[in-house]
Formats: sequence, structure tokens, C-alpha cells
Amino acid sequence: MLVVVVLLATVLLRLAIVTAVVYLLLPQGPRCPHCSLDMVAIRNRFFDLLVPLLERRWCMECGWNGVVRRVRGARTRSRVQRTTTLRPRSTLR
Repeated sequence: MLVVVVLLATVLLRLAIVTAVVYLLLPQGPRCPHCSLDMVAIRNRFFDLLVPLLERRWCMECGWNGVVRRVRGARTRSRVQRTTTLRPRSTLR
């Protein structure tokens, strides 16, 4: 039984390593890897729900299409500073 668990763990570890390497090899962002122009996003509800970290893109200039890593946009919300109110110390009874 221990042999089965060890073999299953090695297969799962190998699968995780391959998935991480493939993800890191994908181009990042809306720029075309061939001509460096902006690409058009191709929307697919099923693909967006299945793999939210990836998106399909198509370059109108050179015709390249493929899967790229999705880039998170810069947050535009400003942080609200928290003000703490000091409570008066109560006297011990």
C-alpha cells in the first residue's frame, strides 16, 4: 500500500511541476509575442470559468492567436485611512 501512495505522490508532483512550467512559458499580457502590438481578447464563457488565469487572444496585425496569461489590472481604489477613536479609560470599581 505504501508503494502505491509513493507512486501516486510522484505522479501528482510531476503533474504539478509540468503545469507550473507550462503556465510560466505562456506569454503574459495583451501584447503579441511576435509583433508586440495589442491583441484582441476572444471571450468564451466556458473557458473563462474553467481556467480564469488564462485568456485567448488574437493579433489582428500578424494573425497570431493563442492562450496568454491574464494580467491583473492596477487597483484604482484609494485606501481609506482608518481613524481610531480613543475611548476614555473607565475607572475601576
